[in-house]
Amino acid sequence: MNAVAVSVSEEARWYAVRTKPKQEERADDNLRAWRVETFTPRLKERRSAHYGAGPAYAVKPLFPRYIFARFNAQSLLHKVNYTRGVQNVVGFGEWPTPIDDEIIDLIKSQVDEDGFVKVGEEFKSGDKVKIKAGPLKSLVGVFERKIKDTDRVKILLTTVSYQSHLVIDREMIEKIDPSSDKIGVF
Repeated sequence: MNAVAVSVSEEARWYAVRTKPKQEERADDNLRAWRVETFTPRLKERRSAHYGAGPAYAVKPLFPRYIFARFNAQSLLHKVNYTRGVQNVVGFGEWPTPIDDEIIDLIKSQVDEDGFVKVGEEFKSGDKVKIKAGPLKSLVGVFERKIKDTDRVKILLTTVSYQSHLVIDREMIEKIDPSSDKIGVF
């Protein structure tokens, strides 16, 4: 019976690192102290705020309990596995499984200027949208623009007797099929 030799590359590669519960940031900081390149994709999630208060946001990891680290597994695997906040490096058998650079690059390409991963569909001026919730639910309009420094957008509603501009939370609209003939009618 032939044994298949598994080897680890001597070059730095990306790996998924499983962290201890709620210790993504701690593991990231400690790995950086070892001069290991890390990538910890995060989301900014809108939370409902108390009446009258402005919007509240929570910062959460995109992949809870996982971060990415780029290192030479041959020389640093032991150190990485025993770093505070780290549970283990993801792999099969005794060796970690590298992640292609293209996958990391794809996730990084979704990070906005604030450092958070953009999730959800992007709207372009002229996109047909439908209101998903609230007193105007099911009305159809045309996306005009995002309101700067907020999560609100401006859409143009067309009703039977008039057109009206509406500023609404971005989360309350969804893109609809451009071939749809629905018109937002009261």
